[in-house]
Amino acid sequence: MKSNNEHQVAQGAQDESMCDVTDDTTSADYYFDSYSHFVDVFFFLVSDKVVLDVGAGTGILSLFCAKAGAAHVYAVECSQMADMAKEIVKANGFSDVWNSVYGFDMSCIKKKAMMEPLVDTVDPKQIVTDSKLLKTMNISKMSSGDASFTAPFKLVAQRNDYIHALVAYFDVSFTMCHKLLGFSTGPKSWATHWKQTVMYLEDVLTICEGETITGSMSVSYNKKNPPDVDIKLSYSLDGQHSKISRTQHYKMR
Repeated sequence: MKSNNEHQVAQGAQDESMCDVTDDTTSADYYFDSYSHFVDVFFFLVSDKVVLDVGAGTGILSLFCAKAGAAHVYAVECSQMADMAKEIVKANGFSDVWNSVYGFDMSCIKKKAMMEPLVDTVDPKQIVTDSKLLKTMNISKMSSGDASFTAPFKLVAQRNDYIHALVAYFDVSFTMCHKLLGFSTGPKSWATHWKQTVMYLEDVLTICEGETITGSMSVSYNKKNPPDVDIKLSYSLDGQHSKISRTQHYKMR
């Protein structure tokens, strides 16, 4: 039996609060850059030991080891995260909070870190606005180029609150079966392994009930590495407490 699958992408805003691959990246870099994400690590006591940290990422584990009294730490990182690790080591004065991780100053990578969307389960209670359908795709008829799109949106606040991120998800419907089947990956539906995609904003938006966030989102595959997705998010808020218009770029791996 032929099944016609319809794929819908929607977006909402979240009230609580990741690295960029430059355009000259070659395919040879993607293996290592697939590891240049921001993840938690476990720490073991290394006092007076010589430590080799292979795949150091941001260098946070190396800094833990140095702080714990390691005699010497060698941090090895093959992805472009190595440049960020150097900046972190250079910048560390154990200072500003929302910019520090376990006491280490990570402010130099904050902007780049926010360019990588977070795939996570969002508590529905954190959703501040209504949702907006961005795109409907008929999988049985679409071509590969149809997966790239630009769509406008208008989100209306349902209460007074703060917005730190926008949340994207998709719905799937099997419309040509004898019985209509489908599911949603949205935060107000049963959790799935797809979770939701969280795009953090550079600014914290203070919004009042009834105020609107307007803008557009462009989604396209990366020309040098098609499994990667490039996202351009433009948004504006002309509210009582926040007035802002900004464009942010994200890379989804």
